[in-house]
Amino acid sequence: MRQKIVIILALMLLPMISLAQRQQYQQVNDIPYTVSDDAYAQERCKLDVYYPTNQKDAPVVVWFHGGGIEGGNKHIDQELKDCGLVVVAANYRLLPKANIDDILDDAAAAVAWTYKNIEKYGGSHRKIFVAGHSAGGYLLDMIGLDKKWLAKYDVDADSLAALVPFSGQCITHYNVRKLQGIPPLQATIDQYAPLTYVRPDAPPIVIISGDRELELFGRYEEQAYFWRMLKLAGHKDVTLYEMQGYDHGAMPQPAYYILKQHIKRLTNKQ
Repeated sequence: MRQKIVIILALMLLPMISLAQRQQYQQVNDIPYTVSDDAYAQERCKLDVYYPTNQKDAPVVVWFHGGGIEGGNKHIDQELKDCGLVVVAANYRLLPKANIDDILDDAAAAVAWTYKNIEKYGGSHRKIFVAGHSAGGYLLDMIGLDKKWLAKYDVDADSLAALVPFSGQCITHYNVRKLQGIPPLQATIDQYAPLTYVRPDAPPIVIISGDRELELFGRYEEQAYFWRMLKLAGHKDVTLYEMQGYDHGAMPQPAYYILKQHIKRLTNKQ
């Protein structure tokens, strides 16, 4: 009986093994996404594209790294590889060498490049999910909610499939406040706060936080308030998750699973 079960399981796995063997992936690195005379922009405004070679109309994740808008570099974690996604990982300029307007413009330019070029890599411009951790989550919230950033590049922010911030700041970012002489525990909400641009007609939003007792500077409570304000404003597709037991740095690992589940949900809905 046990031998029969093993044989049946092996036969069931054959199609999966065959699919994995057929699915090949490639990565192209350091593609410039803007044209600029600024040497620092030429250095930083580049992206990598990881894509399946035999797929068309695939969902796309644009990933923005964390680092407090002061550090960090583009990367594609294993959780986003080998699962049928096209992944675009973008660098952007950093404080204090650039100002926050430059950095937000970089994020918008990277998404716009993806919108206009991703079909070359088997992705669909109708299935662009913008995600990122910490500072990356803050940047995507800003350009996804304040439509002026993408409008500069003739892209409607509402055409994005979803915004998926991993532990993104929802008030004015603490390093933007630091440049204004404001300490990290003194909250402000101004033109550089995602909360300023809460609106009911934004794309679907999946908000993912670390454990409220382990997060950075009360980040869970910020995100919970962000979620509540979106709900009260009338947004119909906004979700909040708390990764219990995971701190700010560790929370992306379980959060990737949630991201991929919502990609499946929303692409099936399309």
